[in-house]
Amino acid sequence: MKKKFWSFLELFETVLIAVIAVVLIRTFIAQPFIVSGSSMEPSFQSGNYLLVDEFSYYFRAPERGEVLVFKNPSNESSYYIKRIIGLPGERVIIDGGKVFIYQDGKQVAIDENYIDNSSFDVKNYDTVLDSDEYFVMGDNRGFSFDSRNWGPLKENKIVGLVRLRLWPISKATAIEKPQYK
Repeated sequence: MKKKFWSFLELFETVLIAVIAVVLIRTFIAQPFIVSGSSMEPSFQSGNYLLVDEFSYYFRAPERGEVLVFKNPSNESSYYIKRIIGLPGERVIIDGGKVFIYQDGKQVAIDENYIDNSSFDVKNYDTVLDSDEYFVMGDNRGFSFDSRNWGPLKENKIVGLVRLRLWPISKATAIEKPQYK
């Protein structure tokens, strides 16, 4: 009887440690995310299973080009996935379907080889970001509900950085930010 009790206690302890580890990892380090919709095509398709790093932004600021998951600004129970285009304090201009950033007093065009320019909404846009705001856009510009529609993203809405695509297996890969010229 004692042996069964100790075996049960050992099993209970192992399961408890595993559950606590999973909860801590999902709460503070990483969590899964499933893409829903076409706003990030061709980079991500609906149904892609991603791993979101919630830990990195405790130690560094988000960078231009990174893909992140964040709480919907108008409904915090749902989440969006978009790419960072403008950083805090920058001026972002969209003119004739091209994105420009003002850096050090000069206008710089963002070279976005990951989008299909033919689907880009040519509506002009001009905004200056506050010190806690980011300008985010979907890669499928003609079909993305993003900062052009609801304004800059507040930093406190960011959940984390997309690090891995795990599904479909044939497209499993680490996600890297693009190198801009």
